[in-house]
Amino acid sequence: MTQLTHPELSTGRAVSLYVGALLGPSLLLLPGLAAALAGPASILAWAGLLAVSGLLAWVFTAFGTRVRSGGGVIAYTAAGLGERAGRAAGWCFLTGVVLGAPVVCLIGGTYIAAALGAGRTTAVLAAAGLLVAVVALTLGGARVGTTVQLGLVGLLIALVAAAVAGAAPAARAANWTPFAPHGWASLGAATSALMLSFVGWEAVAPLTARLRAPARQLPRVIATAFAVTATVYLALSATTIAVLGTHAGTTVPLAVLLKIAVGPAGRVIAAVAAVVLTLAATNAYLTGAAELLTILRRAPERRHPTERARGGALLQVGVACAGVLLLAGAAAGVIGTAQLVALPTTLFLAVYLGCTVSGVRALRGRVRGAAAVSAAAVITVLAFCGWALLLALAIAGTACTAGATGTRASRLSPAAAERSPRDRDRAGRPG
Repeated sequence: MTQLTHPELSTGRAVSLYVGALLGPSLLLLPGLAAALAGPASILAWAGLLAVSGLLAWVFTAFGTRVRSGGGVIAYTAAGLGERAGRAAGWCFLTGVVLGAPVVCLIGGTYIAAALGAGRTTAVLAAAGLLVAVVALTLGGARVGTTVQLGLVGLLIALVAAAVAGAAPAARAANWTPFAPHGWASLGAATSALMLSFVGWEAVAPLTARLRAPARQLPRVIATAFAVTATVYLALSATTIAVLGTHAGTTVPLAVLLKIAVGPAGRVIAAVAAVVLTLAATNAYLTGAAELLTILRRAPERRHPTERARGGALLQVGVACAGVLLLAGAAAGVIGTAQLVALPTTLFLAVYLGCTVSGVRALRGRVRGAAAVSAAAVITVLAFCGWALLLALAIAGTACTAGATGTRASRLSPAAAERSPRDRDRAGRPG
């Protein structure tokens, strides 16, 4: 008999955890970065990605209620494309986390520098300090509890609400013109960068095992989480453009809006929040990535605490090396903010491509159409990722040729894909 190792999640708490997976430190940077790339037209990129995000949520809901192996994106991709493709998705996701950690820390460091009135050097040094802190915390076995994570998400939403409401009176219609100052093609680059904000739907994997009735609860959870995140994203991005106008391309949009809303203390408040959010979010992602690395290196049935510890140490070494290279490049001005964001974003897009193409093959009904549309949208966005796409191709290709993964995620037959998890449970088959 299988024993529950975690308490069951209510629908409300699951919604909170989902919102926490979707909202993070990237929200502190991306409204300004998108505005710098595409001007006011970036609001169209936000709206378009929200529509795609809704389809992705639908696809991941279907996988979450059908594939119950616990392998997450590895199992989802393997369900329709086989275990080698699942391994490629896993390694792309893992590398995205490794490269994304220094980027997230740089976001926090930039807010610290803004509060001090300093420049790029201070931002990079602060980012290095944050990265050292989070690596030390993770190596020391520190974990960010769900209650703390939910509290931090509530803090972020409260700050966004205060910034939007407080700065809204300063909005000017003239700030929306010219609407596309860099041409319509710039929407592609903005869309590619913004995709980092929509990473998180794959978090459904561990949640579904803790829901009492996934087939009934999960659609409600994802629909509510989507509504909350869509409101936050659109409100902050629209206010950034309407209030800041030609200065919307700042790397610290929330700090600038809070300064307008509450005065000079706004930058300090934003900096403190950025530091806390950076440490918590990076710690949470690295903790989950360590478990993913264990799955990729050893079959689940052979996992051992020593193996997990070894995987965690290897992960931290990778993060430290990536941090040195990326932050040094940022300090020297060799790598810009948009390029730094492009690295993990492209890798996460590759993961989503694997999952959606797998959905086209493994799922049935209307959700199969959603998977097809999502896959086409992801391919379109990938076309604007530039040189970072070469890295994703290299990692995926190497993983595919390295051999099949130890994650045993059985394919979904057409009949299984059409039936509900409850029907499969009654039939004595795994979801």
